[in-house]
Amino acid sequence: MTTMETRQPWLGKPLTDIVFILAPPFLSLLVVVYFPQIFRDNADIPDSWWIVLILLIDVAHVYSTLYRTYLNRQLYARFKPLLIGIPVLALVIGSGIYLVNGIWFWRVLAYLAVYHFVRQQYGFMRLYSRFEKTPAWYRYVDQFTVYYATIYPLLYWHLSGDRRFNWFVEHEFFISNSHAALWIATALYFIMLFVYTIKEIHYFLHFRTLNVPRIAVITGTLVSWYFGIVYFNGDLAFTLLNVVSHGIPYMALIWIFGKKEAARAESGRLLPIFFGQYGVLLFLGLIFLLAYFEEGLWDRAVWKEHRNLFSLFYHFPLGADKSALALIVPFLAVPQITHYVIDGFIWKRGKDM
Repeated sequence: MTTMETRQPWLGKPLTDIVFILAPPFLSLLVVVYFPQIFRDNADIPDSWWIVLILLIDVAHVYSTLYRTYLNRQLYARFKPLLIGIPVLALVIGSGIYLVNGIWFWRVLAYLAVYHFVRQQYGFMRLYSRFEKTPAWYRYVDQFTVYYATIYPLLYWHLSGDRRFNWFVEHEFFISNSHAALWIATALYFIMLFVYTIKEIHYFLHFRTLNVPRIAVITGTLVSWYFGIVYFNGDLAFTLLNVVSHGIPYMALIWIFGKKEAARAESGRLLPIFFGQYGVLLFLGLIFLLAYFEEGLWDRAVWKEHRNLFSLFYHFPLGADKSALALIVPFLAVPQITHYVIDGFIWKRGKDM
């Protein structure tokens, strides 16, 4: 009988992984299921939900990247040209696109965000598979499953055309009603589920063990994307399942690797004060403050939807014509774009990982 190391490939402490990385999509779904009156055909997100989901999770998780880049001396030195060049290019290219056509700016940003969200799930799957020595077809099935678990709901969104929510703004995606293409995509989705199930059964029978975190990541991806986009059709349900399943695990991943580096007592690698015994308060406090400041500028200059939350920003006069917005909007999106792009580099395996 072939044997395999049975310990689970946790990234940090098992409880930390379970609560903050693996559980969010399942807990989010439970909230939607047990409080359907809140999420039924919800067109607008109430302020209380907006603060938690958008401000404290979605926007804040973008700034958590700082601890892995600009505040980490070794990683900053390693990726310095990218960390300097990407924000500059984001502003220049973004301003050019927005000046030509505003909707195209949001369209490019939306598809960049989608790519980032899809890749994060693949990244977590790879992290939890890092100790596995399995046949190649196992890995191919896992890779296809975690990718198509996200791609199919996006295809459904693009091909059905009846979703009551947007990623950023209206008309950002190319929508085309095609029942034939949607039928093919749906059939492939159920074939994928069947093949993946067979693969996990074969894995268990062969190795007499299961990789619980990897299975949880793939299943959580299936849950959050299918129910968030396909099954439910409301902005609040989509935002809860999408944002919580993405933002909280990402912040947890930053925290876990930061704690590991701090434990090595290599103070030159980062600001260890953020990862000490009570550092979580500073860790979250800084990114919450930056998120509040960014969203205040967005609301004052562009959205004007939460004046009661950002009244301080409305004490300053600000007139924004199309030319001004062509600079303001890409400028405010720079942290987001930088996060999307550099995230593909900062988790490359190396001696710091």
